[in-house]
Amino acid sequence: MNHPLRAARVATFVYFSLCGTLMGIWVVNIPAIEERVGISHATLGGLLVLLGLGAFIGMQVAGCLTDSLGARVVVPATGVLCSAALVLPGLPRDPWTLAGALLVFGFCNGCLDVSMNAHAVHVEKAYGRPVMSAFHATFSVGGVVAALVGAAAASAGLGPAAGMAAVGALGIVIALVSARALLPTAPAAADTGPAREADSTADSTADTDADTTADADVVREADSAREGNSAGRAGQSSSTARRGTSGRIWILAALALMVMLCEGAANDWSALHLKDVLGAPASTAAFAYGTFAATMTIGRLLADRLADRFGSMAILRYGAATAAVGIAIVTVSPWIWAAFAGWALFGLGLSGCVPQLFSAAGHADPSAAGANVSRVAGLGYVGMLAGPAVIGWLTHFTALNHTFVLLILLCAITAVAAGILRTDSDRTRRTREPAHGSR
Repeated sequence: MNHPLRAARVATFVYFSLCGTLMGIWVVNIPAIEERVGISHATLGGLLVLLGLGAFIGMQVAGCLTDSLGARVVVPATGVLCSAALVLPGLPRDPWTLAGALLVFGFCNGCLDVSMNAHAVHVEKAYGRPVMSAFHATFSVGGVVAALVGAAAASAGLGPAAGMAAVGALGIVIALVSARALLPTAPAAADTGPAREADSTADSTADTDADTTADADVVREADSAREGNSAGRAGQSSSTARRGTSGRIWILAALALMVMLCEGAANDWSALHLKDVLGAPASTAAFAYGTFAATMTIGRLLADRLADRFGSMAILRYGAATAAVGIAIVTVSPWIWAAFAGWALFGLGLSGCVPQLFSAAGHADPSAAGANVSRVAGLGYVGMLAGPAVIGWLTHFTALNHTFVLLILLCAITAVAAGILRTDSDRTRRTREPAHGSR
């Protein structure tokens, strides 16, 4: 593996970790900011919608920019902007100013999220094997780093603004230093091999035609007519393929919405489930989310090797099925230890699903990788924000653990629909398995 590609992979790890750290620093400072601004939990919940709205808009903008300018330009630029915007939520003292700050920070975070995922797709294509899940694992590691930094800042007596400004300044430096290692080619220009071969063939044909006789010219004219008809059919086929790709992207986006809705529900309701339903002490209940997050991180570190061995479709199908079993255990179990096991299985099962969906979206059309990833990530982000709210709304009608039946259904639907990720290599793998078994 050549050094520039290895350096690009390391830089991508850095940007994923940076994004996770910046978002995590905001999260760990939420209680202090809420107290200083003087708002209720309900008001904060409404303001967080603006954070999600800004992220969704940023994802759509960054997707188009990444396709037109290239990830090497957009990723560091959005890394700098997101780092600089981190301090904004730490400054306001009234709800309206905080609302504007969250909208801007969400926009910048969404831009960084999509552009770095688009570059990750570019790196994965250059490697020729799955590497996406490991990038997402480092995002989770960034959250752990944020928790440690936030605890250190609080113990040192730093207010939210000072701590967020310090981390943001460091983030700007990291984003700029890592920029040189990113892959230089824009996605639209990355796949130039066939074009070069076509140009070479055309030049060779032109040289040969220059030496042909008049009779050969007549034959060539007939061939050109046939080629014109073939080109027309090829154009129609290309248009049909683009429509097919667009439909596939929206299916991937719908699956991302379902999977990330499950993630969002676990983020906000896992600890409350142990505390309110099973009667666990608050100190014990807090480990429910920790268990979920830990197994998700471990799963993402392992998912690339498994995807390389068994294919992305298998990771999505069996991962979603495992998650369904895990959340089913959580739903019916009266024991705390079993609930921990269920949340662990839920995190492990979901861990590889989103990276496979993002990767499939980016590879569907390399010239529009940014736009396609932005659609899948944007709808997935809507699901992550909606998850806690949907579960909360359902608790008006039934017990909290019974609302998790919705998550079981979403995981089951994802497992059934995993065939959308089937590739030629999956078909080849299936035909080879009986042959291996016969030996």
